[in-house]
Amino acid sequence: IIGKSGCGKSTLLKLLMRFYEPQKGEILYDTLSLSEITTTKLRQAIAYVTQETYLFHDTIANNLKLARLEATQEEIEDACKKASIDDFIQKLPMKYDTKLSELGNSLSGGERQRLGLARAFLSQREIFLLDEPTSNLDSLNEAILLKSLKEQSLNKTVILVSHRRSTMAITDTLY
Repeated sequence: IIGKSGCGKSTLLKLLMRFYEPQKGEILYDTLSLSEITTTKLRQAIAYVTQETYLFHDTIANNLKLARLEATQEEIEDACKKASIDDFIQKLPMKYDTKLSELGNSLSGGERQRLGLARAFLSQREIFLLDEPTSNLDSLNEAILLKSLKEQSLNKTVILVSHRRSTMAITDTLY
């Protein structure tokens, strides 16, 4: 979904997550109205990556494991490689055991976004809702991330919101 700022792209994702209910009409998933699906069941099927990734004052590994508590260290590192953040983490003194509070506000917007995407990759959910997932990335990291996203999206439903045409190059259908 592509469009100018303020045209409702992010609001559409929030409707799909059932943060809001439609004032008119209904949203169907397959042939089932979203209002007939419990929010718990719906959110168990969706990995939702917002424009701002919220990180807790805990280790990088624990922040990522929020997506799937039983994830192994190998799975965490694999998700981070796919999100192009593993190299950064490997350079930290405590690597995946680094507490984010110890980094202070030193994480860039792009690093935060890549951690959010790693969390989504780790989740193994069947639906990805991605709101401007590359807005804070340079063109090199965007290309790496989009390649991984394309590979990870096989047999998944991905709804990608962006105002960047370059981000939409991986999509099958553009709205």
